[in-house]
Amino acid sequence: MTGDLITAALNAAAHGWHVFPLRPGTKRPALHGESVCPRTGACEHGHVKWEQRATTDPDRIHAAWSTGPFNVGIATGPSGLVVLDLDMPKDKSNADAPDGAATFGALCERAGHAVPDTYRVRTASGGTHLYFTAPDGVRYANTAGTIGELIDTRAWGGYVVAAGSTTPAGAYEAVSGSVALPLPEWMQTILKPAPRPSVAPLRLPAVDGSRAALAALDAECAIVAAAPESQRNTTLNRSAFKVGRFVAWGDLPRHVAEEAFQGAGEASGLTPAECRTTIRSALDSSARTVRPREAA
Repeated sequence: MTGDLITAALNAAAHGWHVFPLRPGTKRPALHGESVCPRTGACEHGHVKWEQRATTDPDRIHAAWSTGPFNVGIATGPSGLVVLDLDMPKDKSNADAPDGAATFGALCERAGHAVPDTYRVRTASGGTHLYFTAPDGVRYANTAGTIGELIDTRAWGGYVVAAGSTTPAGAYEAVSGSVALPLPEWMQTILKPAPRPSVAPLRLPAVDGSRAALAALDAECAIVAAAPESQRNTTLNRSAFKVGRFVAWGDLPRHVAEEAFQGAGEASGLTPAECRTTIRSALDSSARTVRPREAA
């Protein structure tokens, strides 16, 4: 079983899809949560979530899956994927209720297109995952019911269970399509993210505090706002951790740092929720590990 799951993880990584371990026989991440994070190793400067830890590195995959029969999760955002989850009706007693696949087929027909023959996985519940590649430079979020009834999408902030994984309800199996096709234009229109509001140049509030602290905050916020897409969350975490020492020393009010980094993170393209979680974790971690000013 472990060998089969290593193969499944490697096969997904060979497509360029970033994988991470799920608890054996489940759909839950096997990585530790923020509340029990030891703040060591990869989490030395703040908790690193499954989306950031997902990898295509064969050595890391062998190291992780050699320790147990972990199911395989695919982090859709870092993988450049938008996956449609065509679900089954929750009410099993109504045999006439259309499932997500039937609804999607009808939507494709109305759009004047055949159902795309893209990479497809049958889920343990009998539903279907359709894999599509996202257009360059577009950051889609997860949706629920936006395209149609019983049709969800997984993109940034989401993951899917890869083919080869097994749960008590059944197995996840690749059933057709050899590659993930580009997301059709008519679906791009439906899923198009709302335009981000224009962000004015960062203006730090006038507060009492160290001039060095404000200068550091200004510099780190500029780094966050300019971070490349693949490094946005990591950069925000690192920069907030570095400025956190000034908060711990009493040179900078915490709410000032939080508000400044929130604006910089959103300006870089992160969602408000992603920013809040990362900033809070980084400042908390910095407060726990900061050295006295005299020793810094």
